[in-house]
Amino acid sequence: MNEGVTDVTTTIPQWLLKRANLTPETTAIQLADGTAYSFATLYHDAVRKAEQLKQIGINKGDHIAVLSRNSYDMVTTIHALTFLKAVAVLLNTRLTAEELTFQITDADCTILLYDDTFRDLVEQINFRKSIHTYSFIEMKQLQGHQVTFEEELELDDTVTIMYTSGTTGKPKGVQLTYGNHWWSAISSSLNLGLHREDRWLAALPLFHVGGFSILIRSVIYGIPIHLHEKFSANQVHQEIMNNEVTTVSVVSTMLEGLLQELGDRTYPETFRCMLLGGGPASQSMLERCAKKGVPVYQTYGMTETSSQVVTIREEDALRKLGSAGKPLFPVQLRIVKNNVVVPTGVAGEIIVKGPMVTKGYYKREETNRKSIENGWLKTGDVGYVDEEGFLYVLDRQKDLIISGGENVYPAEVEGVLKTIPGILDAGVIGKSDDKWGQIPVAFIVKNNTGLTVDQIVESCKGRLAKYKVPKEVYFVDELPRNASRKILRRKLYQLLKP
Repeated sequence: MNEGVTDVTTTIPQWLLKRANLTPETTAIQLADGTAYSFATLYHDAVRKAEQLKQIGINKGDHIAVLSRNSYDMVTTIHALTFLKAVAVLLNTRLTAEELTFQITDADCTILLYDDTFRDLVEQINFRKSIHTYSFIEMKQLQGHQVTFEEELELDDTVTIMYTSGTTGKPKGVQLTYGNHWWSAISSSLNLGLHREDRWLAALPLFHVGGFSILIRSVIYGIPIHLHEKFSANQVHQEIMNNEVTTVSVVSTMLEGLLQELGDRTYPETFRCMLLGGGPASQSMLERCAKKGVPVYQTYGMTETSSQVVTIREEDALRKLGSAGKPLFPVQLRIVKNNVVVPTGVAGEIIVKGPMVTKGYYKREETNRKSIENGWLKTGDVGYVDEEGFLYVLDRQKDLIISGGENVYPAEVEGVLKTIPGILDAGVIGKSDDKWGQIPVAFIVKNNTGLTVDQIVESCKGRLAKYKVPKEVYFVDELPRNASRKILRRKLYQLLKP
């Protein structure tokens, strides 16, 4: 290539600018109360927000923490950061101040932007002196500085950092690029198809990759998002029945609520996809969906893969009960054991490769070397592929607890439990639960006979998100461990009360 000539394969047009030029009058965001914003309006509001962000000193490459519920303000903030080419560190609003302090500090954030409903929580965060905070209301009072932004996005540039817990108990920041999100959107459309009348409802939080990916698909596809602050089975049901929503992303607990709302009725023909993540659905649930004609598409993915990388078609859901489906078009998938690809039907670790796979965890070089090799991501999940190429996930990262679609890592909960005075040792496992899929259960060795279950739970509530707090606590004389002092969790399961 001649010197000075740009390699166009490494860039794409600024996606919101491009979409506003292509279909300015098309609805971009429709809120649960019916308020709608076109792509032209969204572009104008995001540019205005970028001017305000520039005034407070945000520049290209800065890491900016965002703490917000689903809202139009959150959407404009995210897009404004792309105009400035800053990195959005999206924070889980369900975390405690202690958990947020770690993530904001670990990600080297310089500014925290937050929804005013979280003002009390923000005041509890232990900030470094160099971090400044601005609420969305405060931002709106700013005049703003004129911004001259680049009209291209570098596909290799990081756009988001989202934290996910690890088996060591310390969350890790997953770096996702413009290219990762672009290819995730393209992969999804190649599988699910793209219809002119599509409307995608987002009740999953935008700070999760499952919710954020919908926001990006909307801009790339040019389709409306029906944005809900949080999940309400009744509100989502009404949207599907009356407002021509074609696609909804859910986890199992959300789908269960929607089935109860649906009752003996059926969805209109305009509804074509219930995209189900967060773990496989039960046979009884899939059978109920089939009876009612609910078009369920099960998926497998994670933050590290920018959302789904494997999806099953509606027509295969019952025939391949328990399968997550086949890899999406740009995705390669292998099952390996001891670094050797195993035959069909043999279980091993799931590894995946594709343009939507993260470039690595932020400031975790050793973990990156162990987790990503020649572009192949070692998921830590165990599964097998059948003779037709369908993936079956057997174990989510071995000890992972999935409660209501949220990931709970035992090591993180155990780390908090062991800091409670009077606790000598702690072990955590998941217990099956009809409502949440699984709930965390703790086994405690204590040296304080006066320590109660209520005291332990209350201590956890101040430091862990609600879904991570143990729902049951058992006192034991000692935890079963092997010669390497690793907890034998299979023996803890034997101690569970039925």
